[in-house]
Amino acid sequence: MSAATRAGFAAIVGAPNAGKSTLLNRLAGQKLAIVSPKPQTTRFRVLGIVPREGTWGRAQIVLVDTPGIFAPKRLLDRAMVRAAWAGAGDADLALFLVDAKRGLADDVRQIAERLRKLGKPVWLVLNKIDLVEPPSLLPLAAGLNVITPFAETFMISAQTGDGIDRLLDRLAQAMPEGPFLYPEDQLTDQTDRQLAAEIVREQIFRQTHEEVPYDTTVETEAWEEKPDGSVVVRLAVVVARKGQKAIIIGRGGQRLKAIGAAARAELARELGRPVHLFLTVLHRPRWDEEKERLRALGLEPD
Repeated sequence: MSAATRAGFAAIVGAPNAGKSTLLNRLAGQKLAIVSPKPQTTRFRVLGIVPREGTWGRAQIVLVDTPGIFAPKRLLDRAMVRAAWAGAGDADLALFLVDAKRGLADDVRQIAERLRKLGKPVWLVLNKIDLVEPPSLLPLAAGLNVITPFAETFMISAQTGDGIDRLLDRLAQAMPEGPFLYPEDQLTDQTDRQLAAEIVREQIFRQTHEEVPYDTTVETEAWEEKPDGSVVVRLAVVVARKGQKAIIIGRGGQRLKAIGAAARAELARELGRPVHLFLTVLHRPRWDEEKERLRALGLEPD
């Protein structure tokens, strides 16, 4: 008799910059979500579909990377926070990822208090343990468990991989018994067009500063398959303020060229084929308040 199969959803939630996308990529074993040192990089839900096999049988863990939870101001911000809580509410269980170096900050405490009312299993995952002294971890975990009694507690480093195998095994065992939810060779629900836009946006986060990355979105305008196996991708970088257009382009177009070159190399690696990438920069005031544009990003505005 063959072992049972299991499949379910596990949402990764937490404050901005807790390392949610880094954890998704580590659990999946490859890059599925963009990352940067800046908070609020993730804007919409990204799925990572991870197979795991053991004495419990075969499991398909569908990880849900969600935007960081913070105090929203713009329509975009509110839609991001709503997406995070919706991801947690729709999943079979939630992983509350906490930056162990920041500790029990006010926003972490507020998220923990709300998770107590989620009505489903919530696991505490202390991340970045490689950056703190080990004696500080148990008091932090104890303090968080006072606010919300977590079903399980894990201590990991998404950056180094410490603790990841144990977390994956426990996730696999916790998935409900049932058939797989996605084809066995599928890794994510993100399309190549979305990936291209996200990789360009990642470079904008890395190569610009202050408010520019947060006032910018990227849209894939055209995708053309060529007979030689390469692909031509045309993307528009949309900025909210007129002065930001000049910042993105840079003197003599040098910054836009650097963003495009880095993004093209990254996308070619991810797709495994040559990529011809063309970028334009558009000024569109208050794009982050446009409901249709937010829906195109996969967000549900007010």
